[in-house]
Amino acid sequence: YERTLQLLANVKEFSPKTVSKTGVMVGLGEEMDELLAVFQDLAARKVDILTIGQYLRPSKDHLPMARYYTPDEFAYLKAQALQMGFRHVESGPLVRSSYHAHEQAESVSPIT
Repeated sequence: YERTLQLLANVKEFSPKTVSKTGVMVGLGEEMDELLAVFQDLAARKVDILTIGQYLRPSKDHLPMARYYTPDEFAYLKAQALQMGFRHVESGPLVRSSYHAHEQAESVSPIT
């Protein structure tokens, strides 16, 4: 976790105009306050784009899903992340890192 945060911080330190993006998968047993703390950590590193998606167990050999987030919970997470300063947030059960990538790119104009 710390290594990832440092990498994201380095992006802005070495190239402040570079758009940075990361994502989280929910539904593995995390609590809402833990997610918001992660978002705060990411916002403090000036991450521009955040994706929030539902973990879906790919096979019985993978970890089971602890819970399924509701559409209202995804909307809440998006609203909270935007208030923290992310420039673009995609949040929903089927969101993956490339979800609406062209819209993400268009919404985040180059940093000047």
